[in-house]
Amino acid sequence: MHQRNKWPNELNQILLLRQLVEAFDLMPDILFWVKDSDSRFIYANQYFLEHVGVQTQAQIYHCNDFDFSEPHIARQFINDDQKVMRGNRVNDRLEMNRLKGQEVAWFITSKRPIINDTGEVVGSYGISRHLQKTSLTLSSMDALKVPVAFIKENYMQPITLTELAQTAHLSISALERRFTKHLGQTPKQFINEVRLESARRLLIETNESIANIAQETGFNDHSYFSRQFQRLFGKSPSQFRREHCTH
Repeated sequence: MHQRNKWPNELNQILLLRQLVEAFDLMPDILFWVKDSDSRFIYANQYFLEHVGVQTQAQIYHCNDFDFSEPHIARQFINDDQKVMRGNRVNDRLEMNRLKGQEVAWFITSKRPIINDTGEVVGSYGISRHLQKTSLTLSSMDALKVPVAFIKENYMQPITLTELAQTAHLSISALERRFTKHLGQTPKQFINEVRLESARRLLIETNESIANIAQETGFNDHSYFSRQFQRLFGKSPSQFRREHCTH
C-alpha cells in the first residue's frame, strides 16, 4: 500500500515548524529566539517579547540586542552569536541580563547554530531560563549559587578566592573551573563585573562623587576602577555619567 507523504510540500513543512516553535509560548519561564547570520531577530516567543517590552513580532523583526539591552550586555550576546555560528556551543551558562532601567536578572542560557540543507550556517537560536521564575535543578551549577549570592551581598568588601571557595565547599581550582564553565569568566572577573554594574547604577541614580562610588563598590584604586569601567562600558565613568545622568 502506498504510504501517504507526511511532508507533501515546503509550505507544510514551514507551517509545522511554526507550530513547533510556537510551543515555546507555553513555557512562561523561558525566553526563546531565532536570529539570522547578522544577529538580527527573526522570531521570538511571547515571553521574550514581554521581556524586551514590545507586543508584536514585527517590533523585533530585524532588530538586534543593541535595540533592547545595555550596550555592554548586547555586545556580549552578539559576540556569543558569532562564536556559535563558528562552531562553538553555549550550554547552560549563567549570565546577566538587564533591560534599560531595570535591575540585573540571572538566566541560564544555551545557544545553537541554524544549519540549512546544504550545511551552511545561516543563523542561531537560543533559550534562556529565568532563575527567579523556574524550579530548574542546576545540577553541577548548584555549587555556584552560594558563591554568586555571596559576591552579590559582599562585593563592597575585599573577597578572596579562598573565602569564596570555602562558601561553596570547593577547592579554589574547582571553583575557578566551575565559574569558567558556566559563566565564561573567572571568579575575579565576575566579582569585577558585579562591582562595575553596581557602580554604573550609582553613577546614574546618585550625585555621589566618582571617587566615593569607586570606594563603595569595592575599588580601592581609583585609576584601576576607571580603566575597568572603560573596558566594560566603553566610556570613562565621567563620560558615562554625563551621557546618562537625568538629575
